[in-house]
Amino acid sequence: ISIMSIRPIGDRIAVRPVAAEETTKSGIVLPGSAQEKPHQGEVVAVGSGYVAQATGQRIPLEIKVGDKVVYGKHAGIEVKFDGEELVLLTENDVLVVIE
Repeated sequence: ISIMSIRPIGDRIAVRPVAAEETTKSGIVLPGSAQEKPHQGEVVAVGSGYVAQATGQRIPLEIKVGDKVVYGKHAGIEVKFDGEELVLLTENDVLVVIE
């Protein structure tokens, strides 16, 4: 996905989820129903930030394109864009940035 093809609004971000593991460390293959939804991914697009109610100024997001993030299990909305699965989150849905 190119940054030009999708532009989240406000404090929203678009994340490409990391593929779920299909085998355990011991080599057991997991069926699709036993695999957990991925909770981390790479940020592919970010919004312009949110507006502070007290001052009316736009505050940019801390998260940047290319960041690897971890988000809550039930956070965001899953969408398909140009054949690719994405999760749309708010910055508040992100628990941690992996550096």
